[in-house]
Amino acid sequence: MDAELFPRTRTRIAPGAVHVPDWLDAGAQRGLLGACREWARPPAGLRTVRTPGGGTMTARQVCLGWHWYPYGYARTVVDGDGAPVKPFPAWLGELGRRAVADALGEREAASAAYDIALINFYDAEARMGMHRDSDERSDAPVVSLSLGDTCVFRFGNTENRGRPWTDVELRSGDLFVFGGPARLAHHGVPRVHAGTAPPELGLTGRLNVTLRVGGR
Repeated sequence: MDAELFPRTRTRIAPGAVHVPDWLDAGAQRGLLGACREWARPPAGLRTVRTPGGGTMTARQVCLGWHWYPYGYARTVVDGDGAPVKPFPAWLGELGRRAVADALGEREAASAAYDIALINFYDAEARMGMHRDSDERSDAPVVSLSLGDTCVFRFGNTENRGRPWTDVELRSGDLFVFGGPARLAHHGVPRVHAGTAPPELGLTGRLNVTLRVGGR
């Protein structure tokens, strides 16, 4: 929004989980979007993820550094075209460390050697069920960057997929970091608000860039 009656402020959603609105400025958003478009091209490009039960995720995904599939990691797109996973760029790791430093402090960022990116594309109908990011061997914080349409991000608890949870509105440019006691919290995206992306960004839909440390 161009004007806000109550400007959005940095919020601690839970111990170890912080939402920082407007962390990426317009130029940084355009740069990251351009990189995402290149990463989405084949080979090892944007794909539909199939679950072990035979279903499909409605958000499509491309990976960098290590290829994630339910529920593990590989160096090739084992559930797609079989191509080697695209490399994880050093500048993206630096962005992740800066995000952690801004959200949780320099101490948390010191050992965060990011080497995995999961980039999810949501159209107006896409959703993400409640899940935990538990396939990594590292407990370093997860960094989430949003581009495009606004979504409802549901941040829950570490015990189960049900309540208690907190719904957070994530807009284009927002940062969400969760680590420490919140590292294995369940989370998901129950709704995307179509048509809410900044017009100047030139993106229809939502992109979520999630950075992780694999510990592999």
